[in-house]
Amino acid sequence: MSAPPTAAVHEKTAAVVETDLPSRLDRLPWGRFHSLIVVALGVTWLLDGLEVTLAGAVASALKSSPSLHFSNADVGLAGSAYIAGAVLGALGFGWLTDRLGRRKLFFITLALYLAATAATALSWNLASFLLFRFLTGAGIGGEYTAINSTIQEFTPARVRGWTDLGINGTFWVGAGLGAAGSLVLLDPHLLPADWGWRACFFIGAVLALAILPMRIWVPESPRWLLTHGDERDARSIVEGIETRFRREGHELADHELTRLKLRARDHTPLREVFHTLFNVHRRRALVGLSLMTAQAFFYNAIFFTYALVLTDFYQVPGDHIGWYLLPFALGNFLGPLLLGRLFDVIGRRKMIAATYGLSAILLTISGYLFEQHLLTVVTQTIAWMVIFFFASAAASSAYLTVSESFPLEIRALAIAVFYAFGTALGGIAGPAFFGRLIDTHQRGEVFAGYLVGSGLMLAAAVIAAFWGVDAERKSLESVAAPLSSVVDGQDDRHGTE
Repeated sequence: MSAPPTAAVHEKTAAVVETDLPSRLDRLPWGRFHSLIVVALGVTWLLDGLEVTLAGAVASALKSSPSLHFSNADVGLAGSAYIAGAVLGALGFGWLTDRLGRRKLFFITLALYLAATAATALSWNLASFLLFRFLTGAGIGGEYTAINSTIQEFTPARVRGWTDLGINGTFWVGAGLGAAGSLVLLDPHLLPADWGWRACFFIGAVLALAILPMRIWVPESPRWLLTHGDERDARSIVEGIETRFRREGHELADHELTRLKLRARDHTPLREVFHTLFNVHRRRALVGLSLMTAQAFFYNAIFFTYALVLTDFYQVPGDHIGWYLLPFALGNFLGPLLLGRLFDVIGRRKMIAATYGLSAILLTISGYLFEQHLLTVVTQTIAWMVIFFFASAAASSAYLTVSESFPLEIRALAIAVFYAFGTALGGIAGPAFFGRLIDTHQRGEVFAGYLVGSGLMLAAAVIAAFWGVDAERKSLESVAAPLSSVVDGQDDRHGTE
């Protein structure tokens, strides 16, 4: 007679594995393997930047489309559908990523995105457009959880901060592609009115189709395999990676390798997930929630109303908005790329507090100049470039924080939970709040909104400065001990606070 499922789970979770594989991954020098991981998986941020930019760039085309005839409310509803899909997709796929593995999910989520964004280009009415935008968002939200957890678990500890921030900054490469693509494809002299916006949505599908084959060679995370009792496959993957580095001429030192004892488990119950997040690590949860909410409000409030400020206060024609998005995207891309190394050298807490605080102060100053009619459209664009040079690094550090501050077994779901909370609290409320302020056509009202965003960023800076985690150059296991850790024969479920 076969053992009941509970007995089988108990037998599997009773197995203890002693391993040095995580330490061996951390000792690796940066190499071609890591670069390929970044390209194959980091494209997620680029795709999200593309989608968000296209949503704003094609708004007028959707309203003038002979087949859709959207109203302003319909365009806003489509944006909400995308965000709702991203939130629910992150939560659902985040749970599955921790349960079924990183590799399975990053194929599923990219395939969903590819199909949904291509289907968006074929929409025939409001209902179909909303459905496909929701599914596109779900694919991107799921990508965030599967991809960020995978990249974290393969990246050497000493460059984890710079790598994560640099990847997050590619969101703005996607934004630039979306802006440039819209300038070309929405030109009525090139394509008919009902074809241009459809062609724009095919940009993402083409990029996803090109990147999908690259993911075939990306292995499952050895760290995930270890906690699920598959030490043999985990060892085979790490040894294969090490062999590749030795063939490239690298010498790998065997000293100072840390060994861990892990009790394999089939899955982590949701009750234990939320107990770990909001009880055991409640201070880290407060930091993560503060950082994610502040940056989501700050970014979405300004970025989603960027075009409205330019058209309503600076009389920029709607079809010229893309030209002003390009320098904005450049500043956002350069921030994480150039400041990222400082998060590994100076430290997480200091740099997070500094970038959040500077973003708040600079927005307050530029907001006052805007309110006093002291900025032209050019100087306003320059001001936003400078502000978001720092704000982009700050926002990227929020994702870095929530993805490295919690135990391995719940990493993907932790990313999903804080992404969902931050997006729901800051991302949904922000655009609606600022949209109402802009509708007043009063610069003072808009400045008051900027002060709210600055206040949230300053509060997050203070919280991070006092309660943030000094995770720079430390292994993920030392930042947050796995729930399955065993010390002297006992489970060590408390990690480090």
